Amino acid sequence: MTAGALAPAIKRHERDDARAVRSRVARSLAVMFALLMAAAGPFIDWPFGRDGWVGRLLVLAVIVPPIMVLLARSVLEAAGRMEVGRAEMRDMYERARLDSLIDPLTGLGNHRAFQEEFARQVEDARRRGSALSFVLIDLDDLKRVNDEVGHAGGDALIAEMGRLLAAGARLGDRAFRIGGDEFVVLMPRTDLEAAALTARRLLAAALEGPTTGDERPFSFSAGVSSFPTPSTSGARLFRHADAALYWSKRHGRTSVEVFDADRHGQAGDERNAAELAAAVAAVAAKRSLTAVYQPIFSLATGVVIGHEALVRPDPRSGFYSAEALFSAAEATGRTVELDAACLEVVAAAAGTVPPERYLAVNLSPRTLESPEFSATRLVATFKKHGILPSALVLELTEREAVEDIERLRHNLESCREMGIRIAADDVGAGNAGLRLLSEISFDLVKIDLTLVQSGVLRDSSMAVLRALRELAVRSSATIVAEGIETGHQLEVVRELGLTAGQGYLLGRPARTLITDPSNIDDLIATDRERQREVLGAIDPKAA
Repeated sequence: MTAGALAPAIKRHERDDARAVRSRVARSLAVMFALLMAAAGPFIDWPFGRDGWVGRLLVLAVIVPPIMVLLARSVLEAAGRMEVGRAEMRDMYERARLDSLIDPLTGLGNHRAFQEEFARQVEDARRRGSALSFVLIDLDDLKRVNDEVGHAGGDALIAEMGRLLAAGARLGDRAFRIGGDEFVVLMPRTDLEAAALTARRLLAAALEGPTTGDERPFSFSAGVSSFPTPSTSGARLFRHADAALYWSKRHGRTSVEVFDADRHGQAGDERNAAELAAAVAAVAAKRSLTAVYQPIFSLATGVVIGHEALVRPDPRSGFYSAEALFSAAEATGRTVELDAACLEVVAAAAGTVPPERYLAVNLSPRTLESPEFSATRLVATFKKHGILPSALVLELTEREAVEDIERLRHNLESCREMGIRIAADDVGAGNAGLRLLSEISFDLVKIDLTLVQSGVLRDSSMAVLRALRELAVRSSATIVAEGIETGHQLEVVRELGLTAGQGYLLGRPARTLITDPSNIDDLIATDRERQREVLGAIDPKAA
């Protein structure tokens, strides 16, 4: 839920309005008491004789009702204004939430929407004892299309896939675009056979091509699995479909593969769980990892202010991506030792970090919650390579859910006491991020990539960006916009006053720390020109 960061602002407004109403009530009661005493005083016979009491009761009977009406009206007006303001804030929150869950190119749900719906559907299937099928789709030859006809052609192919899923999926199915050329279809109350039949029907429709328009036939590969059989959990459901898809891509593509444990293994390769655990342990023990560093720039000056450290697995390890490696580590309970190995590799390869820059390293909640975690040991890992705690920023990732918030908070505070700064990663990307923001103090706030990308397209997402900026200013935190890929996005986040940014437009991950400044104005101008050229290729009149 990318509108998560609006919730603190809503709560703040509610607290302020509640204080205003309480103040108005207190003042009203004081005024009423004073008026009553002033009015009843002349009629009171001290010490309260019989005539004095009768007179006071008569005065009260005449004066109290109109005073109560006037005071009640005053209090209700304040309460009404409070309710209107609260309704407006919540309406803005809900619009931003809904908008930021939509992929702008296809109109389908995006990756964050998928995560929310997937968790809900798995829980619903478990509670009802019903089946939930999962189809993971990867477009064939998107790279070739981009190379032959440009990225505009690739975008058209992705959009056509979105239209196919929107039109061809059954009533009740939910389709999402979760990556560049990856799509997911969730099929509640559907068994494996029926899901595979639907996926093959969609593939046949893609190969046949649209009946109208200029789009050409295309193809895709798909992997299918189902909960609770053969996939006994949500995590396994995704991994099993991914394993079937990976097998399809390695064996000719343009097919729909139904997961089979004997043939497809447990993750995106053919290894079973025991073999995956051993492979992850071997990567950690042998440090079969390459460190890369993505620069983070000041959007005001263009100078490099920091670097985010990332890792890539050695291709010989059998893991084709960092995502596959960390997914396998999570599935086999090897996250803590893999995180430790990543820190060693990152520290050894970074070299000297200048005093005016910082090095951001990622740790999962599982590692920070671990009894074995030690801030002292973390500092020692970097100190032996000449990197001081004051140069470190610890980014809390959302690879795995937080389970022990108290231990997590304690360990983060231990890191801060030793001079390490703490960053909230992927803020605005769900309830977990909102919970962490409300319970932990952060030195840096990193805005989720999907929010940055949708923020240039929707007013409601822009409102969330503004709320995040205000939140960062109040807490004296540095705010970093992640995933800046176009000049338009760069221009928008800079105009909003966001102080720092990172993304492929500014600088790609490299094996050494990039130190050259970036000319922000030139990047914006160059991207505008490129966009005009692309638009001209599609529609010369529009250009």
